Amino acid sequence: MDRRKVLIGGGALALAGAGAVYAGAAGMGSADDYAAATARMRAALPAHPRLRDLIRQATLAPNGHNTQPWRFGLSGDRIVIRPDFARRTPVVDPDDHHLFVSLGAAAENLALASAAAGRPGELAFDPAGGGAISFAPGGTRPIGSALADAIPRRQSTRADYDGRPVGAADLRLLAAAAILPGVDVTLITDRPGIDRVRDLVVAGNGEQMADPAFLRELKAWLRYNPRQALATGDGLYSAASGNPILPAWLGPHAFDWFVTAASENDKYARQLRSSAGVAVFTGQRADPAHWVLVGRACQRFALQATALGLRQAFVNQPVEVARLRPALAALVGLPGRRPDIVMRFGHGAALPWSPRRPVERVMAG
Repeated sequence: MDRRKVLIGGGALALAGAGAVYAGAAGMGSADDYAAATARMRAALPAHPRLRDLIRQATLAPNGHNTQPWRFGLSGDRIVIRPDFARRTPVVDPDDHHLFVSLGAAAENLALASAAAGRPGELAFDPAGGGAISFAPGGTRPIGSALADAIPRRQSTRADYDGRPVGAADLRLLAAAAILPGVDVTLITDRPGIDRVRDLVVAGNGEQMADPAFLRELKAWLRYNPRQALATGDGLYSAASGNPILPAWLGPHAFDWFVTAASENDKYARQLRSSAGVAVFTGQRADPAHWVLVGRACQRFALQATALGLRQAFVNQPVEVARLRPALAALVGLPGRRPDIVMRFGHGAALPWSPRRPVERVMAG
């Protein structure tokens, strides 16, 4: 679930200027066209939504490296979400933990959007069916919510925040939104606690940045300009992390030249210093069924944050690097458990949206 912000240094900013000139010849796409396309992806539900409109809302869920590892199928009035293992990330997510968390987040979007459209129903996880999640709409009375309204506006905002604290009433709303049986949520808002999380994030990031396999996998999902991002409809778009756009041929070289463990560690330390707090989500068991529940809980948290005008982003290095999990579990008072998701939150400005594949490309054949 961690969508990495690629830090490109001052030298690369000069290259970005050269890249803008190059765009006129080879074409990197227009930022305005990109903004219009992503706005269509995130349009609110129509007055009388079809099932495919509900699926579009589901695809707006967060997911690791923006791989969108899901396939949707229709069976009568029932929607089924199946894992798409062709889009797994085996280096950063070897046991498909993040994949199933992503499915849970998509399922929560689906349930909230369907209820708001007057088709509330129940979600069911089927471990015997390859980890599929089914949703059967049942009612006819719209059940709107601030969380459903926030689905098109939620983003993982991978930038500095402004350091302002979040008030006690809003913290209570955030915690309440994330309550689901089978999941524990811990909010850390004291500075010493946030600093301890920071140290774990930096330690995990240092290990990952020293792993050539991790870097190869990450680079495979980077999209450096609007045209590239819209063509694939997936991956980590540079501008969505506040970075300059570059020609596709130049982006990988800029990454190799300027992205270092030190620069990334400095960035994460700064971002955590600017955050109002950190939320840690821990399933009561370490299995796909509970990972789906964690995905639902962290998505509800993110949507409530969005409804309150807050930003949030994943900093999952302490759960991705296995040796760091016990220290994080001890920090949140759950020794012996496996923490699942780490999310920082606070006040800040929005960034460009990440792309999504159109519904027809995520439907099972």
